[in-house]
Amino acid sequence: MMLNYQKKWMSSIMSRCRRIVFSLAVMCFVHSLPAQRSAGYILDRDWLIQSGGFRAQVSVSDDGKELVLENGLVRRVFRLEPNAATVALDNLMTGTSLLRAVKPEASVRINGESYSIGGLSGQPNHAYLAQEWLDILSSDSGSFQFVDYHTGVPVERFPWKRNRYHAPDAQWPPAGVSLRLDFKPNDSDSGEVEGVKVSVHYELYDGIPAFSKWLTVENAGNREINLDSFTSEILAIVPYEDPVEFREGVPIAPPELHVETDYAFGGFSVKNSIRHSVHWIPDPEWNTQVNYLKKNPCLLEIKPTLGPDQSVSPGEIFTSFRTFELVYDSTERERKGLALRKLYRTIAPWVTENPLILHVVSSNPEVVRHAIDQAEECGFEMVSLSFGSGLNMENENSDNYEKFRILNDYAAAKGIHLGGYSLLSSRRIKPDSDNIVNPETGKPGGQTHGFCPALASEWGQDYFRKLKLFFSQTGFRQFTHDGSYPGDFDAAARLPLQKGLNDSQWVQWKIITEFYQWLRAQGVYIRVPDYYFLSGANESGMGYREVNWSLPRLQQQIHTRQNIYDGTWQKTPSMGWMFVPLTQYHGGGAAATIEPLDQHLEHYEIMMASNWGAGVQAVYRGHRLFDTDRTRNRVKEWVDWYRTYRGILESDIIHSASRRADGRGVDWFFHANPKLKDKGMLVAYNATTEELEKDLKINLYYTGLKETANFSGRDGKISRLKIDPQGRIQLRILIPPKGVEWFVFR
Repeated sequence: MMLNYQKKWMSSIMSRCRRIVFSLAVMCFVHSLPAQRSAGYILDRDWLIQSGGFRAQVSVSDDGKELVLENGLVRRVFRLEPNAATVALDNLMTGTSLLRAVKPEASVRINGESYSIGGLSGQPNHAYLAQEWLDILSSDSGSFQFVDYHTGVPVERFPWKRNRYHAPDAQWPPAGVSLRLDFKPNDSDSGEVEGVKVSVHYELYDGIPAFSKWLTVENAGNREINLDSFTSEILAIVPYEDPVEFREGVPIAPPELHVETDYAFGGFSVKNSIRHSVHWIPDPEWNTQVNYLKKNPCLLEIKPTLGPDQSVSPGEIFTSFRTFELVYDSTERERKGLALRKLYRTIAPWVTENPLILHVVSSNPEVVRHAIDQAEECGFEMVSLSFGSGLNMENENSDNYEKFRILNDYAAAKGIHLGGYSLLSSRRIKPDSDNIVNPETGKPGGQTHGFCPALASEWGQDYFRKLKLFFSQTGFRQFTHDGSYPGDFDAAARLPLQKGLNDSQWVQWKIITEFYQWLRAQGVYIRVPDYYFLSGANESGMGYREVNWSLPRLQQQIHTRQNIYDGTWQKTPSMGWMFVPLTQYHGGGAAATIEPLDQHLEHYEIMMASNWGAGVQAVYRGHRLFDTDRTRNRVKEWVDWYRTYRGILESDIIHSASRRADGRGVDWFFHANPKLKDKGMLVAYNATTEELEKDLKINLYYTGLKETANFSGRDGKISRLKIDPQGRIQLRILIPPKGVEWFVFR
């Protein structure tokens, strides 16, 4: 829908009523807040438990000067005259303002000249933004000027063909509203940018305090332009702290705003992967800050480290990567983790796909068919031909396609998806001209993984062509891409795709993400040891040291539960894989290996219970799932148990209601999901050789249960427990030596 900014919004009675009701709601309930929420929380209900009703909307102020983007949890306000700029970013959950100063909405550098996109100048003090100052702010004539806006709803960033493993309430695209602000250069000073339009896009989502933002640059002129660089977000944020001085080795905390982009790579964690695009820097205009050197890093700039250095021909539109901003309602680690995991389920819902996979270390058809048969018999859902299996997706021989197409058809007939492995980074291609050239040495080598093929090279383009052809020819529905592109710069020109160093990271990111998005549209499940979640990947490593799987079996059990506890603060259980070496891995001999499976069945069961009890899938790597009827029956029992309680087991782990494994007694995972019938689940483990009895105090707050809770355990008997005013229950459990117990709460 197109609206002109000069038109004033009708003074709707319903709109006024909504504002009055919301104002009353945020004033009345501070005294009765539960202990789990911060003291500043002012809403009458917790959006992490009851997210319904927080609908996103765009409105215009009564005087027509401002656009308001809000959903009851967060609000962003844009002043439209004399130019467009963000003049408020409000946390409606705590009643605080995040914004301290007005900045341009974005900036671009085109043909060697820099331009601000929107923005207002003349603010007297950049420590805070007084309402009365807004009417005295002016527009820089050299900036792109606001001309119009458009509203709508979010659209999918790329297609997602769903398979049977996703959560039932996953929604794509996310529900919410979209807003587009259009800017053009001054007619009197257009120069190099005549005919260029820059649009700033926003999305605000229902039920979560999260925005998305990105840029498009449209060339409607008569000549090609070059987009040297861009900054798609500039926010002067209230700092978390403002120290008088800095001291070496003493870090300063960033503002309480989570920011990430889909221009993310080169790390297992979000904070490592966003270093290429999210930059917290000092604000040179904040002259009144306490920090003596005025170096407090509280100015947010979202931009590529280099580039993108992209040519935009007449009639073409350049689109930037996307930024996602999540406003926290608390400094508490638990709530911040829950909010972040909800963000991923909202903006990348394919991460909820969580199939049970057997990784087979052979491509011998007889071995693979036997593994498929066992997967079907036990209830597994995928078989992947793992590293070391001999699978070569780059082999274009028709016999290769026929071999794996027959195996795929065999698996599909049994309800099993078949997939496999390919290596990219850490691989040296001969001749060296097809490898990334290190800008510091002028030679290949010295990259993140030692060597990395150049994705824009002839070899790189041929590699992705071969992979697409393999999936199209065989019907494979799982892909493990080892050593994905980690963000290495390439000093070489590789025409026509890559000019050189400045555009090398952008070009290679586009190549790899377009491939992952193509797989996403085919319904392929994607495992990548990197942070490509927002570009279509399902899963990354939960976080573990590979050589630890050659330790003695008992130590592997403790490490498994420790790694999962640590890895699920920022990942959902379905976002990270673990490892179960059915056959030897990195050595360790008989003391580290499960095969023969029946001889080490107790350990095998504990490893299944440790992973599935946390809702986490592992790389079960070997040739088979069972070697005797007894082993088959135990594996099937645990699979059936997992699939029975899958919904709650794949829900969030509440760390404050769990206990990290330490090998000294009982440890446990507690899951909560107020949307399900099974609202909570406790899975407890005894790491000792003695029977243990223990009284546990478990906080049920995030289950949404109040006053009483029904629970049942292994025997199926239903009992009732009283919930105290702090949301806790006390539960006595008895666990046999090296045993597992579990309880469901409704």
